[in-house]
Amino acid sequence: MRTWVQSVHDFGHAHLLKFWNELGPEERNHLAGQIQSIDFQELADLFAGVEKAIDWTELSNKAIAPAAIRLNDPNPKYSMDDARECGEKAIRDGKIGMILVAGGQGTRLGFDLPKGMFRIGPVSNRSLFAMHADSLRGAMRRYSVSIPLYVMTSPATDLQTREYFSQHQSLGLNKGELIVFCQGTMPAIDASTGKVLMDSSSNIALSPDGHGGIVSALDRQGILKSASDRGIEHFFYAQVDNPLVRACDPLLIGYHLLSKSQLTTQVVKKRFGREKVGNVVSLDGRTHIIEYSDLPDEAADRTNADGELSLWAGNIAVHAMELNFLAASAKNADGLPFHRARKAVPFLNDEGIVEKTSSPNAIKFERFVFDLLPLADRTMVVEGDAADVFAPVKNAEGALTDTPTTSQNAVVAQHKRWLEQSGVSVSPSVKVEINPHWALDAEEVRMKIQRSSSILVDTYFA
Repeated sequence: MRTWVQSVHDFGHAHLLKFWNELGPEERNHLAGQIQSIDFQELADLFAGVEKAIDWTELSNKAIAPAAIRLNDPNPKYSMDDARECGEKAIRDGKIGMILVAGGQGTRLGFDLPKGMFRIGPVSNRSLFAMHADSLRGAMRRYSVSIPLYVMTSPATDLQTREYFSQHQSLGLNKGELIVFCQGTMPAIDASTGKVLMDSSSNIALSPDGHGGIVSALDRQGILKSASDRGIEHFFYAQVDNPLVRACDPLLIGYHLLSKSQLTTQVVKKRFGREKVGNVVSLDGRTHIIEYSDLPDEAADRTNADGELSLWAGNIAVHAMELNFLAASAKNADGLPFHRARKAVPFLNDEGIVEKTSSPNAIKFERFVFDLLPLADRTMVVEGDAADVFAPVKNAEGALTDTPTTSQNAVVAQHKRWLEQSGVSVSPSVKVEINPHWALDAEEVRMKIQRSSSILVDTYFA
């Protein structure tokens, strides 16, 4: 059997051990562990493979709107009441787990910690992590069930995320309800030679393998099996930067189950053709996502006879996923493809000096979770109202969209609507934030208010 040292030499990466004799025992163990985790044959194949240029114009001309559950459809395939009832039963029966993707740092926010720690509550000042945990606990309260939360971190956020949950008593989640796991990594390679880059004499230049890395991470760390053992059959998937996500949304889950979908994605109607969101489309009978940067303007602006956008469905990274489908995808060698990105990566040169460059000198490899869609035999697309499901916080104040202020305003606006629909008058100047422990949705707000002779003076309903 080839040893890891032999593999390093056989695949032309002897430079990884150039400074081995200068390293201490801990540094050697660290570097050896990194090297042993690399599939050098896979890396060689990725570098050697000639990427076929994709003709996005041709693809976009073939793309049509996906079959979808639309808002305000006069003749829906499944009724909203049936879907909600089906979803609620699955939640109540313990068949649903929640995945929260939280590998990103708040760099674009000017926040150098895991983005989930960013405080976004418009009145409570709760963090994004707390917003999601409270939403999940609200679902557990309503359905009298324990729901596990699987939080995927990256190497850059893992330790701080674990410390945060530990310091905050797991945000109220009980033992066994919080499972934090780290996504995998891929080495950066020199764009010219394919050699693995190092950023120090004892450390390989690694980067997260993308949100699509969740499939292999769930499998590799035994989470798919342990989830199955506890009765989980489907996952509700969301990203940490969207505080409007309703944890384990029973309506989305219900549509997912009624349609016998392996992978269901929630979308919103695009505000305009060239909006910077992924475009959910149908190509040759399979559901795909075409990134806005790849969609030609002509296709983006194309309209139907009624003047509506032909490609109307915008991806918001909220999904329902069948566990068995994820398990099969994890075992499929031809499953999720790697995407290449040329990046500027600091590297250790032959003299042992770290060089920094502003030009793209390296190739990084990532997988995207939405590439699961065309692999599924049965998918479903469900439209949500953006005002109720999508208010991501991605950019620092001053940007036009997706700032802390726009996100907070969306939360306040939603909660005001809930109160006003129940007959409560709310002053335009008042900020309102309803905690899911008090009410999960407009209907529960109405029931609470009907049972109460007066409303709490505090605008933060706890």
